[in-house]
Amino acid sequence: MAYIEFKNIDKFYGDNHVLKGINLEINKGDFVTLLGPSGCGKSTLLRCLAGLEQISGGQILLDGEDITNKDPKDRNIGMVFQQYSLFPNMTVEENLSFGLKLQKLDTSEINRRVKDAIDMVELKGKEKEYPANLSGGQQQRVALARGIVMQPKVLLLDEPLSAIDAKLRKSLQTSIRRIHKNLGLTSVFVTHDQDEAMVMSDVIHLFHDGKIEQSGRPVEVYTKPVTPFAAGFIGSYNILDAAAMKRMTNRDWQGGQVAIRPETFFLSKDQITTEDYCMEGTITDSVPRGNVLRYSVNVNDVEVYADVLFRSASIYDIGDKIHIGISDRNCVRL
Repeated sequence: MAYIEFKNIDKFYGDNHVLKGINLEINKGDFVTLLGPSGCGKSTLLRCLAGLEQISGGQILLDGEDITNKDPKDRNIGMVFQQYSLFPNMTVEENLSFGLKLQKLDTSEINRRVKDAIDMVELKGKEKEYPANLSGGQQQRVALARGIVMQPKVLLLDEPLSAIDAKLRKSLQTSIRRIHKNLGLTSVFVTHDQDEAMVMSDVIHLFHDGKIEQSGRPVEVYTKPVTPFAAGFIGSYNILDAAAMKRMTNRDWQGGQVAIRPETFFLSKDQITTEDYCMEGTITDSVPRGNVLRYSVNVNDVEVYADVLFRSASIYDIGDKIHIGISDRNCVRL
């Protein structure tokens, strides 16, 4: 039996049907990401699990117990928000111990948990600091520590890194993943960033318009999209219809839409004979993307994106004639 079960979850805000019959299972110990664009329902589902929103229909089970109508304080669920929501008049230690004191734990147990949490988020030496004296990244670490110090059954993270700069964000991704693994937590993470979801997740549930579009392990979701939306959102796929594929490859093409990841194209100045479809094209644009160059290539009046590693042998100028190839196994039928 799954550790967390959502059964036929509906959520309305007036006439706005935000969650549409969601059925979802989460296994104990997994790091699960709810991924999707703004307004797709992912944060609403998270808040329903926490008890911060009441569902309009359905049932939520945690470890076999029906928690659908339980108060948030009785669910033993920790939550980390995008806004740090720290008490400004309390030190780091005081912020972390506040909830434990409400539980009337022994002072020695409170001190032990607070120390362990501070060590875990690497904030040793900041115990007596107030939030105003901490950086944004440090404040988010305190918020994370506050979530884990309560030893919750489930840790919920609602876009906690979206306001953090890129370098620190990668560091915190690693920290969160490490803490999740070390504590054996069951974690549910909400993000709109597909790269973040790929890095952190055991399982991804892709949301679209109040429904789950696709679920699976990161590699599966990335390499085997089942709908045009999944292909466009997860892997920046080129999505081409049968007519465009026929025009590009100059071959008969049966079936509907096809998705092709930009990095699966092979570009060369020389003739290509090793791929299933070998064509000629013209470079129309290029955009640096970290260690990758994304080229726009016109192939028989079909515009496609192709990604290559940023190195001198693969740098082309706009207007260059090039050869481009793709294998049939990388043409994903939708």
